[in-house]
Amino acid sequence: MIFPAETLRFLRALKRNNRREWFNDHRDDYEAYVRQPMTAVVERLAVDLRAFAPELVAAPKLSIYRIYRDTRFSDDKKPYKTHVAAVFPTRGLPKHEGAGTYFHVSSDEVWIGGGMYSPQPPQLFAVREHIAGHVKQLRAIVESPNFRKHVGELGGDKLSRVPRGFATDHPAADYLKFKHFVAGAEFPAAFASSPAFYKTLLAVFRQVVPLARFLNAPLQKG
Repeated sequence: MIFPAETLRFLRALKRNNRREWFNDHRDDYEAYVRQPMTAVVERLAVDLRAFAPELVAAPKLSIYRIYRDTRFSDDKKPYKTHVAAVFPTRGLPKHEGAGTYFHVSSDEVWIGGGMYSPQPPQLFAVREHIAGHVKQLRAIVESPNFRKHVGELGGDKLSRVPRGFATDHPAADYLKFKHFVAGAEFPAAFASSPAFYKTLLAVFRQVVPLARFLNAPLQKG
């Protein structure tokens, strides 16, 4: 379960020729070397996630991001993304809310991980309250040897100070500063075609899923 070498070749060429005319001339290559391999990975994940994360949604139509960029509010008018990505959100939460897993393949890198990105203020406050009351549980997840081995450290944009409403010397102070909660591992682009790719994808997801569950817990109450 890998991406063929032609996937990176196409993405590199698209980066150099990010124009509608070029893409339309090479649409068959996109379908064969980008869309179809990604669909195959997502369909395989739909089966394998049942064993350790049945709450995650893995379906090609919902998981795979469109190749087309939204250029309405951007000075960069290039029409296409130069990576292929898929997201696996948590079933039962509103679209674009909550934590889940994610990976992408570009001509520069492979990134595998997940977490919670840009939660709205009410959700972020709920997560911070949850962290404040359950910091030992969070530490057990993100400071475990397996998490460190496969993922590294919890990342994401942070405030410079502990947010208002929490003591500056709170035991969870470092984690309360996070505005996003992102955890993942980066690999060279060629890793997408490595025999170790899919096994590693599952290994990283296994470590990120407990973090996603922890972050989703306060959003699923009631």
